[in-house]
Amino acid sequence: MTLSPSLTPTAYSDRFYRNLSHPRGGVTFQVREGESDLWIHTDWNREGTVRQALQRVRSGLQAYISRNPDFASALTPVPPAAPCPPFVNEMIRAALLTGVGPMAAVAGMIAQYVGRALLAEGASTVLVENGGDLFLVRPGDDSVIGLFAGESPLSLRVGLRIKKAKRPYGVATSSGTVGPSLSFGRADAVSVISHDAALADAAVTSIANRIAEPGDLEPALAWGATLEGVEGIVAIMGGSLAAWGNVELVKL
Repeated sequence: MTLSPSLTPTAYSDRFYRNLSHPRGGVTFQVREGESDLWIHTDWNREGTVRQALQRVRSGLQAYISRNPDFASALTPVPPAAPCPPFVNEMIRAALLTGVGPMAAVAGMIAQYVGRALLAEGASTVLVENGGDLFLVRPGDDSVIGLFAGESPLSLRVGLRIKKAKRPYGVATSSGTVGPSLSFGRADAVSVISHDAALADAAVTSIANRIAEPGDLEPALAWGATLEGVEGIVAIMGGSLAAWGNVELVKL
């Protein structure tokens, strides 16, 4: 199975990378709610479960932001404010570990929330893609995640292999050259692997912010390697690639 993720929810509105995804067995479908557009692959059609979970997490997050408006605009970690839903706490914790604002973890958190809802209903295979942030459990098959890196000659020529994921994995990708997402770096693509999708999302933002030139790749990855819960990192800038940790790269 190959999945080539986008880098941001709005960078490529047609989400061309979804046409490059070929999971075996099960069913694939999309669920949209507000700004959220999820691509789902699981063992059978569970659109109702996904829609209900997405509505719950979006309404809960919106309610929290309405009471704490600074949460949505903060570029650095913020303390929790009671009452604080568990998924908001996950964003706050991820931000604290990585030194970014909590909304840097939102796409990964939503993918993870929906993925957990599918697992709780009994799904054995789950893949939730949310604008380039992935939550996956695929115990029966390997997954190859293609890396889109804009104008880099390595774009869609290299991928990450996740071997038979019996426990949840989160894979997040960010860019300083593709799409409108806020980034203080210039990397063409940075991907982070973690068992926590919210953490992967926040970590990839923080690592990408540290890459302004090819010489920054190794120091940025060395810093990312110190983050508790980060399993692997890949970064691409131009024709340069750096990788650290539990990463298996494959040629596409």
